[in-house]
Amino acid sequence: MLFKKSVEELINDISNGKLDENSVISYFKERSANLNSKLQAYISTCEIGKNDGPLRGIPFAIKDNMQLYGTKTTCGSKILENYGSTFTATAVKKLLDNGGTVIGKTNLDEFAMGASTEYSAFFPTRNPWDLERVPGGSSGGSAAAVAAGMVPFALGSDTGGSIRQPASFCGIVGYKPTYGLVSRYGLSAFASSMDQIGPLTKNVRDAALIGNMIFGEDPKDSTTCSKRIDAMSTLENSIEGMKFALPSEFTDSLNSNVKRVLEEAIEKFKKLGARVEEISLPILKYAVAVYYIIAPAEASSNLSRYDGIRYGLRIEKDSIDETYNQTRDEGFGREVKRRIMLGTFTLSATYYDAYFDKAQRMRAKITDEMSKTFQKYDAIIGPTTSTVAFKFGGLSSPLDYYLQDTYTIPANLAGSPAISLPMGFVEELPIGLQIVGKRFDDPKILQIARAYEKIRGEFPMPNVDDGGEM
Repeated sequence: MLFKKSVEELINDISNGKLDENSVISYFKERSANLNSKLQAYISTCEIGKNDGPLRGIPFAIKDNMQLYGTKTTCGSKILENYGSTFTATAVKKLLDNGGTVIGKTNLDEFAMGASTEYSAFFPTRNPWDLERVPGGSSGGSAAAVAAGMVPFALGSDTGGSIRQPASFCGIVGYKPTYGLVSRYGLSAFASSMDQIGPLTKNVRDAALIGNMIFGEDPKDSTTCSKRIDAMSTLENSIEGMKFALPSEFTDSLNSNVKRVLEEAIEKFKKLGARVEEISLPILKYAVAVYYIIAPAEASSNLSRYDGIRYGLRIEKDSIDETYNQTRDEGFGREVKRRIMLGTFTLSATYYDAYFDKAQRMRAKITDEMSKTFQKYDAIIGPTTSTVAFKFGGLSSPLDYYLQDTYTIPANLAGSPAISLPMGFVEELPIGLQIVGKRFDDPKILQIARAYEKIRGEFPMPNVDDGGEM
């Protein structure tokens, strides 16, 4: 069953001659076509790649906010519905140079602003575990595609949890590297100081493998660093003697069923010789408020480029101001407009000091408190989300929606590496375990995740029909 194979297994089978590279790509293209009408994971399909390299014959998908020459890059928005990419994002190019083949661009909340993929301008993506539920977001299309075996792996982007939260909801691995390890060149900007590209995979080894391929300094992105990191270097090492912090802020109001699964995960860590200590990090309670000041502020600046003049949708009117206004009114969805207005307000001269400047100061304090924690502990652990995937329309207000990011946002504010991997089920739906480390400790968090994955055992895939050969 090809769709159950990991990236590593497929690489080995192709290199050993057990599988033909063209047959593998054709298989996943057919499976994707069969399942996409049900899950709506892709906005568009393609076949770009087939270079020689370790990923030769391995298909993958990318979130449709990454440029890929020869395709449209919509960002899930009407304003870019017909925008053709003029170049290829660095992270995507690195995978193509390694021999990979892109077979689809995945659905997302418009401009990556959301936690459910309900806010795509085109259609919602469905969770392979339950078609009445969301896959999470904003990388919901990538997560659903990997979980359903439509591709062996996919790329997503994570600004406040947009890789890890859908990974938790869909029962797969989602890895957000340290900010600056992966180039953002060619990723349509949401909040530039927090956006990061990362892989969604079936297991931790694949996440580390793909991470290694996309790491690296890029002269086209001044926020990338020259630090060399090998994500595979300590992957299979023991975690005996390590100490993990479990913030009480992550568990105080946690659903009892999720808490039970988390307690089972903690027991597994203890069996591996690691210690888990409950601590208090009171400053974390400000993380969501800080994020929803800084991120919309950066978004309002970044999205000002969509004016109907340079690219994308253009609604021609009598004056330039009317053209701007009408283009944006018809091109942007409600959630994007809400965040642009929030950001413009907090950046205004009257309120800058009261909101944006204060939020930046608090962000520095959160980062500092997390750094101090990492001086005593190898990682911070906890649930990725407080609940399993919710039903479409299940959240009643924007505030409830924003609180979905409570546990994931701190890693983005601090620029820390973080990973979500399946830790169990609640009411037959997957729930994720999150591991956060200090900056550039990516090999260690992957090592911890891999140790847990091995003692947890194989995690099942959802039963999705009509996917071709099973």
